[in-house]
Amino acid sequence: MKNWIINILYCCGCVLLISCLGEQKREFNLRPAKGGKYYGGTFRTNEEEYFKTLYPLNVTEVVAHRIGEQIFEGLTTFDDSTLAVVPRLAERWEIDPSATKYTFYLRKGVYFHDDKCFPTGKGREMKAQDVKFCFDRVCFHNPADNQGFWIFKDVVKGANEYDSLTAKGLVPDSGVSGIKVIDDYTIQIELERPYAVFLARLALIFGKIYPHEAIEKYGSEIRNHPVGTGPFYLKINRHEQVTFLARNPNYWRKDEFGNQLPYLDALRISYIKEKKNELLEFKKGNSDLVYRFPLEMIDEIVDYKKNLKPAYQGYILQYKPQIALQYYGFQHQGKIFNNINVRKAFCYAIDRQKLCDFTLKGTGFPAIYGTVPPGTGTFDSRTVHGYTYNPAKAQEYMAKAGFPKGKGFPAITLELNSGGSRNSQVAEALKKMIEETLGIKINLLIVPWAQHTEAVETAKIDFYRLGWVADYPDAESFLNLFHSKYVPDDINVKTYINSFRYKNKQFDTIFDKALATIDESKRNELYTKADQIIIDDAVLLPIYYDIDFRLLQPYVRNCPQNASEQRNFTEVYFVPTKNKQAQD
Repeated sequence: MKNWIINILYCCGCVLLISCLGEQKREFNLRPAKGGKYYGGTFRTNEEEYFKTLYPLNVTEVVAHRIGEQIFEGLTTFDDSTLAVVPRLAERWEIDPSATKYTFYLRKGVYFHDDKCFPTGKGREMKAQDVKFCFDRVCFHNPADNQGFWIFKDVVKGANEYDSLTAKGLVPDSGVSGIKVIDDYTIQIELERPYAVFLARLALIFGKIYPHEAIEKYGSEIRNHPVGTGPFYLKINRHEQVTFLARNPNYWRKDEFGNQLPYLDALRISYIKEKKNELLEFKKGNSDLVYRFPLEMIDEIVDYKKNLKPAYQGYILQYKPQIALQYYGFQHQGKIFNNINVRKAFCYAIDRQKLCDFTLKGTGFPAIYGTVPPGTGTFDSRTVHGYTYNPAKAQEYMAKAGFPKGKGFPAITLELNSGGSRNSQVAEALKKMIEETLGIKINLLIVPWAQHTEAVETAKIDFYRLGWVADYPDAESFLNLFHSKYVPDDINVKTYINSFRYKNKQFDTIFDKALATIDESKRNELYTKADQIIIDDAVLLPIYYDIDFRLLQPYVRNCPQNASEQRNFTEVYFVPTKNKQAQD
């Protein structure tokens, strides 16, 4: 009876939240927990773009990733603060002396969310057979709905063979040969060769575990019916309005004081597209976190020493350089940017420092090194020599391409998503720089995120805006984007990795050697060589590395910022405040 009443209260609360998107303020009584912690409250945050899908194998953008991290879990995960790989569904693991055989020992007593896909509606225990099921699906050939094969391709023994067979309609009963169930709580994965970042790859969204019953019941609608083992489950979702995640009452984790996690009762994500409006809602007390500030308002929020201005004092300010690259992509198999001289002309034509100083106002620093941002693990980005603003060289390369002073160069379109106006403001500034330097014409086309990523991944556009945030602090997370093995033979076939459709055997050889090198210092030397090839080939137009700012309400606790803006709300909690209306 008690659980039934709680569910009714949740639903009523959700209706209020959906109807007014947080403008309806309610007093929420926090419940004391051991160790000075508190249960209760709904954490409210915002995303500027709506997600495409919550099916783990088809998640290719950050919004779905952030939501999925609350719903699903993998064998490993990343520490909230340091991004170090730590155990999650696997209690521990062993690696044999050859560094090619990993044995994972699963936690007992981990249950899937209660869901209609189960005969009784009650979630059952997660076991090794579920891990096998999900990892086999990672290798099942389905380019339209499986963007995760790359994490096992050429890495896990038998992965490539399974992909090839399923492409022909043949599905081996034994699944991927290198993935074996030892018993209900033990699974073994054998690799083709040592792979330095294998444990990190298992922590990605593509490595999350879900039950076969959900696939069988929902089919293609699995994108709207995620079932995992995480601290929250999807309660309500209204397209481009609100997503409401409720506390999983059967979650397996406890804190150091014995409190069952999570502390929060729910998460609510709104989809306000304009950063100004998002910030206004935060100041009204209708949200608990604002990520990235409106560029035109930065000077009103922080001073040059990164101290909050008087109007914002009392909030919690967080800022950190991100291991993230913002760039414009070139489609190498198109008719415009298959010319290296054109690509180099574009790379020399922009003044990155001016952009960072006057448009970004300190929320980014110039990408004058390689594709790997400073602060990515132990890799030293300064070992790679990138592009600086040089109009003379830009014009020289344009002439080499056969377009002196831009004469004869076709008008091109730069496609982008608005990103809460940030992307469009940057695009306007760079459009002007490139046009004035090269004597050409660029049209801007702003489209919804889902439409944009579909066009990029299917090679429908030649010039596009994207950003890449490291999945883990290793240069591999960036350099992996350029490997030839991710380029389909048919240009009409979708590809999430290597949307540039770039091929270079020398790069592939050096990068593959790096991934098989366990010694970090030697691996970084190879990474440097690989990244320099990408820069010398002008595979993309690097623009800036991010510096991200966040504001939190003063009652929020244990919500650390990390260099990848990965969020896990399992241990976030609220403390009592005199401002009762701020408690949800």
